[in-house]
Amino acid sequence: MPDVGDVVTARLVVAPYDATTTAVLAVTAPDGTVSTPVTSTVDGGQTWTAPLVYTLAGVWRLSWTVAGTGASVEHELVSVAPTPGAGAGGRVYATTTDLAHYLQAAPPLDAQQLLDAASRMLDTRILAYCRYDVTDLGMPSDPDVATAISRAVCAQAAWWDEIGDHTGAAGAGYGNVSIGSVSIGRTTGSATSSASGEDSAARQIAPQVWDELRAPTLHDKFIIGAVAVPW
Repeated sequence: MPDVGDVVTARLVVAPYDATTTAVLAVTAPDGTVSTPVTSTVDGGQTWTAPLVYTLAGVWRLSWTVAGTGASVEHELVSVAPTPGAGAGGRVYATTTDLAHYLQAAPPLDAQQLLDAASRMLDTRILAYCRYDVTDLGMPSDPDVATAISRAVCAQAAWWDEIGDHTGAAGAGYGNVSIGSVSIGRTTGSATSSASGEDSAARQIAPQVWDELRAPTLHDKFIIGAVAVPW
């Protein structure tokens, strides 16, 4: 799978072909923008190529229109990943270096993804109900609070790495389904929670998170409001 920024050569092989064969490429980016890179052939019309740079993450459509001998229209969908290491947006409270120090070991290769997801989870499920001083960007301004939140995020990321799941997919289930005379079913926990994977361990706050947010250094710098804290 290519990443954003990759420079590639789009390629089409035409058969049959002769001197009348021509090929034009139209490239539709994920945002709907259409471009027509210059195409060329070095073997008399059998193989056509065009330079292409993937500038956006998402699904790109490559549409070749062949005229003359071998006339046809060919479409290809290419899934492009974000730039490696690029965050998913929003506040991220810990770095992969923080995680390495927390684990006292080399972090997993998907460490940035885990930290992004852990930051979003704690933001919506804990930090939104807490009071503490922040910067203009919404980041904790007190060093002790920043450290505690960073370690809490690392604790959640470490939990997910340990159980091998951070989406809750492992806990998702489905009820009884009938297709004609065939009936299948699977349940995991309650019917309501299993359908969404909320009963999965991946959807729970890691126990160590609460320990980090109860650090003695926080005192009255970090006040938890209407959120259930297992004291």
